[in-house]
Amino acid sequence: MPLTMACVGEEFLIKKINGKEEVRRFLENLGFIAGAQVSVVSEISGNVIVQIKDSRVAISKEMAQKIIV
Repeated sequence: MPLTMACVGEEFLIKKINGKEEVRRFLENLGFIAGAQVSVVSEISGNVIVQIKDSRVAISKEMAQKIIV
């Protein structure tokens, strides 16, 4: 399921990153790689703040839909 459907507070493992090469590379630089653990801290209008690798990152709804957990 896409990260946008994840509930706040639950932890997930990233299975796959969809999208164009440049989008995948951008997300990879932020730490979103297959096998990484991610949890949703908060969600506002589909945009999410996630906890990944001891950091919090805000990503748009469109980016979050490309992250499959």
